[in-house]
Amino acid sequence: MIAATRPERAVLRLARPYLNRLLGAGLLAAVTEFAGLALMATATWLLMSAAGRPPLDRLTVAIVAVRALAVSRGVFRYTERLAGHDAVLRLVTDVRTRVFAALAARRAPEQRTGDALSRLVSDVEAVQDLLLRVLVPASAAALVSVVAVGAAALISPAAAGTLAVGLLVAGVALPALATALTRRAAAEVAPLRGALAADAVDLTHGAADLAAFGATGSALAAAGQRTARLARLERRLAATGFAVDAAGVLVAGLSAAAVVFVALARDVDGVLVGVLAVGTLAAVEVALALVGAARQRTQLSAGLTRVAALLDAAPTDTTPTAGPTEATAAGAAPGGEETPAAVSTAPHHVRFSDVTVRYREGAAPALVGFDLDLPAGRRVAVVGPSGAGKSTIAAVLTGSVRPEAGRVTLDGRDLSAYSAQELPRAVGGLLAEAYVFHASVRDNLLLGRAGASDDEVAAATAAAGLLDWVREQPDGWDTVVGEEGGQLSGGQRQRLALARALLAAPGVLVLDEPTEGLDPAAADAVLASTLAATPPGHSVLLISHRLSGLAGLDEIVVLDAGRVVQRGRHADLVATPGWYRDQWRLQEAAERGYFALTP
Repeated sequence: MIAATRPERAVLRLARPYLNRLLGAGLLAAVTEFAGLALMATATWLLMSAAGRPPLDRLTVAIVAVRALAVSRGVFRYTERLAGHDAVLRLVTDVRTRVFAALAARRAPEQRTGDALSRLVSDVEAVQDLLLRVLVPASAAALVSVVAVGAAALISPAAAGTLAVGLLVAGVALPALATALTRRAAAEVAPLRGALAADAVDLTHGAADLAAFGATGSALAAAGQRTARLARLERRLAATGFAVDAAGVLVAGLSAAAVVFVALARDVDGVLVGVLAVGTLAAVEVALALVGAARQRTQLSAGLTRVAALLDAAPTDTTPTAGPTEATAAGAAPGGEETPAAVSTAPHHVRFSDVTVRYREGAAPALVGFDLDLPAGRRVAVVGPSGAGKSTIAAVLTGSVRPEAGRVTLDGRDLSAYSAQELPRAVGGLLAEAYVFHASVRDNLLLGRAGASDDEVAAATAAAGLLDWVREQPDGWDTVVGEEGGQLSGGQRQRLALARALLAAPGVLVLDEPTEGLDPAAADAVLASTLAATPPGHSVLLISHRLSGLAGLDEIVVLDAGRVVQRGRHADLVATPGWYRDQWRLQEAAERGYFALTP
């Protein structure tokens, strides 16, 4: 067998919990193929022996065996598929969960939605194909080939040697040839499919923008070129597969002819010569499954490489972490490593200490020497011009971005000590580009807290200013909002995401531009109701470009180019020359004009 590549090893490590199921599926596949081989050999012996009109009792056992093998072959095949798919679907669920976590937590700015979807769907399906179409059939074919040679040796050792040569050509040489012929083309297929998925998203969701800029034609032409390239590659792979399969048929025929010639030369009984001939055809056909497995493995290589890269980046935690025991209360495991900490939605204390963030090596820092103390119950706003680093603070606090220098602690422990499953229970909220799913209003809200009661859902929706709209809809809470909230306005989509954040009620509520897309009056009302709906003792980190409604907060931090340039309460900052007072006056004048023009 060919040694597993690094991407395959990354996938197979996840298969360890299902190893017994996979081994069972492999053995059942081997038994199924052996039953088919035995059926062909027994049926051949029965037909050729019956031609001599022997007494019926000499054929009774063979007749019963043929019937038993025919029935058992179907039963074994069904059981093998059931066991194999059960194990593989469980594994794919784990892989897809990890891939989704990696895409959500470490998605690069340049990564496009269509390519992410391709990785989550098409590439993850490569994991399923690796097991069901490569490893299981290849293992069964190898085992059956050994058994077939052993059985042939009982009739004629010379014929068995000839059969072994044919099986080596069919099971080793042809798979190697198929791999060599398809490797280059197969390596381009997965990236091309990802690019085409991105093109599909661009051409559908971005149709209006493309038309506005006159770029529809060029976008269609680029997608057409990729489509043509993918079609050429797939035609090449199909032609190569046809040629190798044709060579396999030729090998099967030549092997059977060679076995017959050798058997006749050794004066083997005529009936047994027929058994050897038909058995050789059946055995070589089983061995040719290795050609399909090798070809499939080559085609899956690019997808598996992409999946393995995401598995390496995905959080390794898959279950909630228990609270620290007495021996690890200080954060150290017996081996000296820090253990993940358990957290809850109770109030928490967050502290930024001299935090610096740089997204790319050599680029200007997005945050420089940032300090912030956010104890339980404290409410702080971070304001500043676009690009000042406000959203970077939210990304660091939620664990999406790790600082280059400095430290962020939650209840005195480094943020990295908390698992990816537990941290959102303590720190969460409304982040930039919060996703709204193609589902009902109720389903989107319950993503915040699945066990929330109807009254809690209504209260969160009312605080976000969306309850009246929901009650006006014919379907009420069952109103479907469309893909990415396409059936909602920008303000309604923002309020839906805000209500979901309020329903989750994390101990540290992060609100990144919670009133984006709302008119000034609605923005002020929603911000006030949101702050009022925050549970007592829970702290709030508000990121906003609007300065209205911040008078009641405990502290306002003004950022510019990643550095703190001012901090204090609203009244003090308005009275002090600087960016905050200038921006406050501009916004006040603009909103006075808005209210004067609004009936």
